[in-house]
Amino acid sequence: MPIAPTDAPAESILTVSQLTAELKDVVESTFPSVWVTGEISNLSRPASGHCYLTLKDDEAQLRAVIWRTTAGRVSFDLHDGLEVICQGHLDLYPPRGQYQLVVTQVLPKGVGALELALRKLRDKLAGEGLFDAQHKKPLPTFPRRVAFVTSPTGAAVRDFLEVLRRRWRGTSVLVVPVRVQGDGAGVEIAAAIAAVNRLAEPPDVLVVGRGGGSIEDLWSFNEEVVVRAIFASRIPVISAVGHEIDVTLSDLVADVRALTPSEAAERLVPAREEIVAALDGRRKRLAAALRNRATHARGRLDALAGRAVFRRPLDGVRALAQRLDEWQSRAVRAIGVFRQRNVTKVDAIAARMEALNPTAVLRRGFSITQRAKDGHVVRKSDDVAAGDELITRVAEGIVHSRAERSP
Repeated sequence: MPIAPTDAPAESILTVSQLTAELKDVVESTFPSVWVTGEISNLSRPASGHCYLTLKDDEAQLRAVIWRTTAGRVSFDLHDGLEVICQGHLDLYPPRGQYQLVVTQVLPKGVGALELALRKLRDKLAGEGLFDAQHKKPLPTFPRRVAFVTSPTGAAVRDFLEVLRRRWRGTSVLVVPVRVQGDGAGVEIAAAIAAVNRLAEPPDVLVVGRGGGSIEDLWSFNEEVVVRAIFASRIPVISAVGHEIDVTLSDLVADVRALTPSEAAERLVPAREEIVAALDGRRKRLAAALRNRATHARGRLDALAGRAVFRRPLDGVRALAQRLDEWQSRAVRAIGVFRQRNVTKVDAIAARMEALNPTAVLRRGFSITQRAKDGHVVRKSDDVAAGDELITRVAEGIVHSRAERSP
């Protein structure tokens, strides 16, 4: 007979899926990135391209998977019995209730401790964005002052100064002496970088480097304190660690990487001969351009000088003067015609007015008689009474009279 879980409340009872989901969250959040070393066993490569394997040691084993994209970047042959170092994150697969390591990077166990530490630090700093191209500062074309953080007794500084002196003589160099290997060298290099940035007159470019050597000799330029000091520098930095094969973290974070100190000098300043040749080429092109412009301007000037307006400059003025004379003659004639026409009109009007002038009638022998008392024109005999004084107008004057009797 089944026993009911009377001791536990119903809401606290989990399904397998619920418990697995909670375990999945705990496992994946607790181990987002781990490094594990072990021996490969049960390696299988299905057609999908993924790799399924088990990592084991003397006391335990761990299932792991390498997805196809990661497996394609592995530069050595994976096989059973090979001891490897893997980086990845833990994942719980619910259908089987098993956890596994999802491998994102795999190295053969033969890799030394320094290289493994270097890879871990590189991944950490890359995740913070210290190597991103957006932080790179451009170098000035003609730097006047350069600081070189390096050992003052090594061949690197001599090679750098020799190449710099041969290529360009307008740059002064401040050598900042530091140890470039050994315990405490990284701290010295980082402090020197910070000190150069605090100068009252900071240089235009900061070079950090040394001659070549083994990974142990170059390790100071992989230290986190040096990488962060280069990243924090306000001055553009050239990393000139003299090793063409190995890439240090200083190379990755610097604004410009040079394979050797000599190449740093070549990247830093132009070659005098190249500048002189470039200037000479530009001088020749400028002179040719000026000659072409002068020739073109001379051609335009000759074309303008050949025009009639420049050969006979007064012709236009004279033509205008002649036209003005013609307009004056036409105006005089027009005014004369207009005047004669108006004189004729005036004469006609005067003749008509003369015909209507009453004095003209008087000159023909007629007269006008008016009563003196009221100026009434006498038109008939009844208009006059005996004793009325009369005024008679004739052509040459006025005649006064009196009526003796009425009609």
